[in-house]
Amino acid sequence: MSNRGWYQGDGIGLVDDKGRVSIPAALRQTLSLNWPKANGKDGGTVIVGAHQKHRCLVAYDPGYLDVLAGKLESREAAHPNEDGETDYNIKRRAAVGEAVPFDGSGRFIMPAFSRFYAGIKEHAFFYGTLDYIEIWNPAKLVETDGYPDVVKDMARFYMAEKGVQL
Repeated sequence: MSNRGWYQGDGIGLVDDKGRVSIPAALRQTLSLNWPKANGKDGGTVIVGAHQKHRCLVAYDPGYLDVLAGKLESREAAHPNEDGETDYNIKRRAAVGEAVPFDGSGRFIMPAFSRFYAGIKEHAFFYGTLDYIEIWNPAKLVETDGYPDVVKDMARFYMAEKGVQL
């Protein structure tokens, strides 16, 4: 994974009634570096799906699929069911994703089920976690137990800039 860029950065995106939202610039740049368009133009493809544990979304470039599959195979091998059988839910939870195009300004249409699952309405908080991007309903993030306070404070900060208190 040494040739891959790391997802670092954060920000709030306004979500319109069709589900269009823009990926913050620093995160968009990494998406484009990790999976450039064949024709050399701006934009690209982002895979968006449900997080395996939290009520948020994950987003990543198509090249990360091989990395993710390797991690999931290792997790399956290390954590079989009580009867020794493979825990098939390990991959099932991670397989929920849809590849969608984004334009040069990072705009993409968030899949409808993904928005529903994460409870994303008017605002989406983007947070780079090195391997992938998490996309949250800011209010749900702040309410999530066990999540780092510094990230919750980021969401509060960006929402306060928009005039919304969490």
